[in-house]
Amino acid sequence: MPYRHLMSPIRLRGHSLRNRIVFGAHTNNMSDMGLPGPRMAAYLLERALGGAAMIVVEPMPVHRTGILTRGNFLHGTDAVIPHFRRLTEPVKAAGAVILQQLYHVGAHGDADLSFAPHWSPSGGPSYHDSDGSHRMTEAEIEELIEAHVAAAVRCREGGFQGVEVWAAYHSLLDQFWTPWSNTRDDRWGGSLENRTRLSRTIIGRIRRACGEDFVIVLAVSISDAHPVTLSQEALLEIVALHDATGEVDYVTCGHGGYLDFERLMPTFLFGEKLTAPFTERLRRELRHALVTSEAHVRTPENGEAIIAAGQADLVSIVRGQIADPHLARKTAEGRAQDVRGCISCNQMCWGRRARDYWISCLVNPSVGREWEWGGDRFTPAGRPRRVLVVGAGPAGLEAARAAAERGHRVEIAEAQPQVGGQFRLAGLQPRRGQILELLDWYERQFARLGVTLRLNTILEAEDVAGHPAEVVILATGSLPDPEARQRWLPGAGALPGRENGGVWSAEDVMRRAARLGKAVIVLDEGGNWRGVGTAWALAEQGRKVVIVTPDPFVGKEIARTSADGPARARLARAGARFLTEHVITRWHGNGATVRSLLTGAEETIEASGLVVATTNLAFDPFPETFPGKTVHRIGDCVAPRQAPYAFHEGRKVALQL
Repeated sequence: MPYRHLMSPIRLRGHSLRNRIVFGAHTNNMSDMGLPGPRMAAYLLERALGGAAMIVVEPMPVHRTGILTRGNFLHGTDAVIPHFRRLTEPVKAAGAVILQQLYHVGAHGDADLSFAPHWSPSGGPSYHDSDGSHRMTEAEIEELIEAHVAAAVRCREGGFQGVEVWAAYHSLLDQFWTPWSNTRDDRWGGSLENRTRLSRTIIGRIRRACGEDFVIVLAVSISDAHPVTLSQEALLEIVALHDATGEVDYVTCGHGGYLDFERLMPTFLFGEKLTAPFTERLRRELRHALVTSEAHVRTPENGEAIIAAGQADLVSIVRGQIADPHLARKTAEGRAQDVRGCISCNQMCWGRRARDYWISCLVNPSVGREWEWGGDRFTPAGRPRRVLVVGAGPAGLEAARAAAERGHRVEIAEAQPQVGGQFRLAGLQPRRGQILELLDWYERQFARLGVTLRLNTILEAEDVAGHPAEVVILATGSLPDPEARQRWLPGAGALPGRENGGVWSAEDVMRRAARLGKAVIVLDEGGNWRGVGTAWALAEQGRKVVIVTPDPFVGKEIARTSADGPARARLARAGARFLTEHVITRWHGNGATVRSLLTGAEETIEASGLVVATTNLAFDPFPETFPGKTVHRIGDCVAPRQAPYAFHEGRKVALQL
């Protein structure tokens, strides 16, 4: 068995875990008025049915001062208990152990949601918003200890088999541990024993309240972005102190924190297996607790490598099991090649959570809809039909795959020599090769499901009309606007001077069809990877790049994924210049006149080429109907949008057939 270490069982405080794969704690934001409902229950159950050994449910705030999202569970009330049981019982019946994380973010709260002061050791500033925090009194510290214990008891009564005590990412307990954020001179500050008193007291009281068969976990994280955060040596000493009590069953280690948030949910800009070197040190140091490695453990291969090398006892694969909830089961069955890989984009998981929506997934549109769509388990069609899909971009690929999964006979025709459409071009940008892996996955699924794939095939209307398929799905995508119209010059129409030549689309660049000199202007109206990634590719080629954007900063639309800062850093190191809150009023063939949206002042920038990333236009060359056929239009040919909505419509239409 190629993944024998990853898929081997292990014991945890009297529980037998069927493998080493954890679906770790993360905020899915699916509760309704503070109570979990069918959306969250089905989301968790799908991962248990998919073979995960253990599921750690999203963090529960232990106190009114710790509420961080609209979707947080209710705190301080037994009303949650029967609703928790509706989560826990099905998951346990499916063979997984289920825990819940308990948290308090300390200084880094969100008053918009809590309407309460942030409580912290020493009254430091929030790195979540611009607020300060309240230095806790001893009575308030005792109140928070009891709040943690009461929350753990509710978890036990709700059917959870244990809790994770959250001390990661410079949260409340980490703030107490860290001398920079804990300047107290009482018994809660100063010495190591004093700074760890709060966390050790919480864990000890939870053990006494919840019993010897209750799993207790300590969640920590590493960060080296700032010298004021705990060093790895200091964290090792702290964790060993907790381990010596014998009351912690495993320690899970993440990456980053509130001071370096972009590392907390690392995108493709970061490497994989980020905490494995530290968890290896931790595993050598601890005498009682098991060790879990998390942070960009993306694939079964990642997990096997970590466990086989002795770097951890368990691995937390979160986004990988969001993208494919059956990752563990497929791996156990020897079908790891059928696992749909996460592309580390954060666009619909953290990206939606950052906007306080329930999370989803760019490549797996069933996420958050498992309760209505049945997750990744397809119901056979009542009457299999012959289906023609035109266009093999994201919408067409998912429509063809999902229709074939349901038993339909599917043919997909694509004009280009490869599948993927504009999504493949995104995969050619720096560090985005995971997109190409996903496209390879679709082709493997087509072979498995018997989908007929016809490349280099341009269909005219008469070809579609004469095709024997009963159902036609048009997914022909979109094209760049040839007039390069700008949203923030709404009355200007076409870009003046485009007839001078040297104006190219981002797609032209990534197809290597653009003939560019050394100095290039990139007009980025979207603030997303279409413009940012293309500019990065050009800068890495050694070209002098100026990014012009109407937004107040480069990468505005990817800020919600936490990737904008690292992307700007890469661009800046490659020599790119940023010109924000500007539009282009004319292209001269050898440069562009730009105008400030703030002052109206204009200047001319020399350049040999202009690359335009403005809003695309839908491409639908076919008549509205085809007599005798059922016709569906999906994706960008209806309205140009980003990739997740194309995947969503592809899945949705297939489920309707």
